[in-house]
Amino acid sequence: MSHVARLRTRLAERTTRGIVSMPGCWDALTALLVERAGFEAGFVSGAGLSMAMLGRADLGLVPADRVVDTIALMRDATELPLLADGDTGFGNALTLQRFVRMLERAGASAVQIEDQTFPKRCGHMPGKQVVALDQAVGRVRAALDARGEMLVVARTDALGVEGLPSAMERAEAFLAEGADAVFIEGPRTMAELAQVAQLFAGRVPLVHNLAAGGISPTDDEAVLEELGVAVALHPLLLMGGLATCGPRWLAGLAEARSSRRLRAETGELHDLNELTGAKALLDQGALYGC
Repeated sequence: MSHVARLRTRLAERTTRGIVSMPGCWDALTALLVERAGFEAGFVSGAGLSMAMLGRADLGLVPADRVVDTIALMRDATELPLLADGDTGFGNALTLQRFVRMLERAGASAVQIEDQTFPKRCGHMPGKQVVALDQAVGRVRAALDARGEMLVVARTDALGVEGLPSAMERAEAFLAEGADAVFIEGPRTMAELAQVAQLFAGRVPLVHNLAAGGISPTDDEAVLEELGVAVALHPLLLMGGLATCGPRWLAGLAEARSSRRLRAETGELHDLNELTGAKALLDQGALYGC
């Protein structure tokens, strides 16, 4: 079964098998970590790519071709299903369709398309704006028309801009177009989250963002699962861990002038070689006299 088919089947089984937890990954190594930990899929977020590639916040700075290239490198290393963040489509409907086709060829299992204006910003940051409803629906339709097998996740950021009724209306319109999953970003209270789940969870896979320190009223997947949410995104868990622990490791190295005391946390070369398949690669090369 292909990575796309596995993800589609898993989402169809959400009522019997529960929520799909998707940690964020931004390159082949982090995708391998997510896969090795036993997760069923990974989320390649725009925030993760922007922070890792550019050292900049999620403000729409990563171009479409870099997203495509990253997915291709990740797919070469793993069969883990990958949900790729398509932001606003990187232009108009035509550029969005070209991006979707390229992304699917590169190996994405699903693409997330949102209704913010360009340049977009992180869904948990203030100051967002959304395009008109007809343009938002047009983006979803364009993505659906361009994709082959890949899933399309339709996201709206209207809740924080126009309120919950507008966000629900947009999600209904996305569902009517045939979106494979819907994502109402940023419910601020459990009451809002429950309203969203009550209307959509039984009809379509529902995605929720559990960005640490964001505006979600819960960070508990068990709560989301009880509501019927299908996918829980953890976009910056690994990156936050590196940014939090990295300075301490570097300070320890600078102080001790040795990494010996850090190795219980940072590991050693053989750990990385094992994760990245050094022995299998050497054995394969030996078949050809390398």
